Amino acid sequence: MASLGCCSSLSLTRTSRLNFNNSHNKRIMTCKRSMVIRAEVKYVSSDEAKELVAVEGYAVLDVRDSSQYDRAHIKSCYHVPLFIEDKDNDPGTIVKRTVHNNFSGLFFGIPFTKRNPEFVKSVRNQFSPDSKLLLVCQEGLRSSAAANELEKAGFENISCITSGLQSVKPGTFDSVGSAELQNAGKAGLVTVQGKISAVLGTVLICAYLFITFFPDQAEKILQMVPGS
Repeated sequence: MASLGCCSSLSLTRTSRLNFNNSHNKRIMTCKRSMVIRAEVKYVSSDEAKELVAVEGYAVLDVRDSSQYDRAHIKSCYHVPLFIEDKDNDPGTIVKRTVHNNFSGLFFGIPFTKRNPEFVKSVRNQFSPDSKLLLVCQEGLRSSAAANELEKAGFENISCITSGLQSVKPGTFDSVGSAELQNAGKAGLVTVQGKISAVLGTVLICAYLFITFFPDQAEKILQMVPGS
């Protein structure tokens, strides 16, 4: 019985050592993993972004959807959208797309989109992981999300414009399109409403000036209005 107890204690000792070694190795592996340092994404102003492109040779990667890109984009930039138009025809998508088109799409001119599953792959096809990339979008949110994906994929030199292209002053970058870079996100009824407001404001100002400087003529015109 004593010998059995001795064997048992020996086996327990061996098992304890094995468990200790395994846990110790796991801790070492965990430490090694935690010591992997990722490159930090830099957030810069529009003026600093211009310097990165002009002086340090950063390539501009526009991650907006095609509608905003077509309205205005930085000249000679690359375009890989983080979100693409969702044309799926399953019942759930159709309902969501209909709701979107009747509200956000109608008022802001934004297409119904989904995450681009080929985003990282498309960027890899055009750039190596050590490439210097300036990511741009309209408000800064999509470029930040895109930078996070590329960082995980091993890209080391990534910068984003804080608050996006809406913060870029006219003339900072050479641009292509029918709008200024900071206005490329404006479309739909919001723009129409803005134009209507501008026209009405002009009419009211003109009417006020006419009544002020030509009161007699204004009174005669008002008398001609039915019910006056």
